[in-house]
Amino acid sequence: MTFPIEKTDAEWREILAAKGAEPAAFEVTRHAYTERPFTGKYEQVWADGSYHCICCGNHLFDAGTKFDAGCGWPSFWKAVPNAITELVDRSHGMVRTETVCSQCGAHLGHVFEDGPAPTGLRYCMNSASLEHRE
Repeated sequence: MTFPIEKTDAEWREILAAKGAEPAAFEVTRHAYTERPFTGKYEQVWADGSYHCICCGNHLFDAGTKFDAGCGWPSFWKAVPNAITELVDRSHGMVRTETVCSQCGAHLGHVFEDGPAPTGLRYCMNSASLEHRE
């Protein structure tokens, strides 16, 4: 799959380093790694603002849609329209819905159908893939 913003691994590493991204950001965003639960820097952040892709800056979520799912990762019940692309993920012996940035293809996490009203969705994201802006 191709995305509007395409870069080499070296370019992504340079971009992430310039942003001061956490060390795991490259592996999470470009190779679909998952950070350990309850270790991400945004898991318990409740400040106003918005969440953006750490790689390209695409606006993904508004802080008002964040909720405490108790799962150990930042969770949101609604994404910004057209900000996220969903892919079938058959890794780890299960079928899940992977979420990636619609602009650069960065792995963000997964979406599940066990979230709160009004959407019933839980976008379970890796902190390493996000940038919070107030």
